[in-house]
Amino acid sequence: MNIYQLLQIIVDRNASDLHLLAGFKPQLRLNGELISIEGSTPLGASDVDVLVDPLLTPYQKKLFQEKLELDLGFEFNAQGRFRINLYRQKGTTAAAFRLIPKKIRDIHEIGLPDSVMHLTDLKQGLVLVTGPTGHGKSTTLAAFINQINMSKSVHVLTVEDPIEYVYPPGKALISQREINFDTQSWSNSLKYALREDPDVVLIGEMRDLETISSAMTIAETGHLVFATVHTNSAAQTVDRIIDVFPENQQPQIRTQLASVIEAIISLRLIPTISPGRVIASEILYGVPALRSIIRDGKTHLVDNLIQTSGEYGMRSLEVSLAELVRAGKIDITVAKNFSIRPQVLSKLLGRAI
Repeated sequence: MNIYQLLQIIVDRNASDLHLLAGFKPQLRLNGELISIEGSTPLGASDVDVLVDPLLTPYQKKLFQEKLELDLGFEFNAQGRFRINLYRQKGTTAAAFRLIPKKIRDIHEIGLPDSVMHLTDLKQGLVLVTGPTGHGKSTTLAAFINQINMSKSVHVLTVEDPIEYVYPPGKALISQREINFDTQSWSNSLKYALREDPDVVLIGEMRDLETISSAMTIAETGHLVFATVHTNSAAQTVDRIIDVFPENQQPQIRTQLASVIEAIISLRLIPTISPGRVIASEILYGVPALRSIIRDGKTHLVDNLIQTSGEYGMRSLEVSLAELVRAGKIDITVAKNFSIRPQVLSKLLGRAI
């Protein structure tokens, strides 16, 4: 099979990912599980290079040779877009493909509650979407940005590695910048972002001190910023942002974060009883109590705030999991496996798990 046949299989099977690795058959991730492609044979040492070669420009080939890893986007006919990561392992090339659907799902289709809808109406502040890799962060950010795109005449600036969703014509002006191709680095792109007159800025990933600092500064100067962080919960996200800075800067960072944070949405994609996956979410809003907790360095109180602030639209991951169990969408054992606080889930369901 050539690479285009493999990509077609991903689309036809509605798989989320494809892995190409020397010594193994091509693997699909279907409903969260890896399976070998039927009729395929293990790949040889040079097979992955041969497969991915048609997808790369000469510049991309040069970058990969220099850096030994590369992120890129690839448009596959009219059927979808792929986020591709090339890397080296045991001296051979390997590749991971993530299918990015053509259609951008709206907030309700994703399965988020109505309470998050107001976030697209904010004029400024920082909205973070968190969770493990492959659990819906990019899809959720795209839903927020497209809601703004379809409803507001604003300038949206995105910085991505690589560009994932491509937005349809709407009311907004959308500038999408890709690392290595439209800008040299995250730091460069964010350094000049304010000169590009954005109203809304999407940062594909807050991954280091410089990126986090820039995101908070952009939010502080009157812009609405959406970004992702690889953390497991809302409370952990607050700690991660503060802890990335030197200790002598942390009091200032706590004050800055407290002033700009508007929401942290932590996501999990949960296998359903019938084949498929459904989203569970933990939601924390930037209410005055949260701002005080962050300023005072009492982040151990964040979980308690979420559990006692349902009237503000907040909810813990366990509340979301319990709702899915009661609705008959997920198995109680699966819910327990994804829970951060199983004892809280047990209490919510009124039975031992």
